[in-house]
Amino acid sequence: MSAEGFTTCLWFDGRAEEAAHYYVSFFKNSRLGRVGRYTEAGPGPAGSVLAAEFVANGQRFVALNGGPQFTFDEAISFQIHCADQDEVDHYWNRFVEDGGEAGPCGWVKDKYGLSWQVVPSRLIDLISDPDAEKAARTTQAMLGMSKLDIAALEKAYAGE
Repeated sequence: MSAEGFTTCLWFDGRAEEAAHYYVSFFKNSRLGRVGRYTEAGPGPAGSVLAAEFVANGQRFVALNGGPQFTFDEAISFQIHCADQDEVDHYWNRFVEDGGEAGPCGWVKDKYGLSWQVVPSRLIDLISDPDAEKAARTTQAMLGMSKLDIAALEKAYAGE
């Protein structure tokens, strides 16, 4: 196995190159890579985009124009670990404002239907605290949120 890890392949219906540009536009440590095009051999129209490579937040992806047969669902999602509320707001707002859909507990779908979990890094510490009451209060607060609010989670954790 290559020492370079994994590449995630995302299946699109004609919007692969657009999606690659979209993701690299707001994630740090991102760049576009090669774009492959269909040839006369098909199965897509010659010259149209077959696949676009990109890196988003250091993670390698390939966006594939595979057709309408498959779509994204919540069975697969990407977690974005955020250092602070500004980062949570940045990603959450970007997805929702660009045609995405807000979900519960920090989940959001982007305009392509891909699911993301916009999670404060501190959340895992709060909900896995050995003090079961603190963890339960934090979890209960999280369950009532759409976009996660770090200050409100911290208050619930503290019993305020």
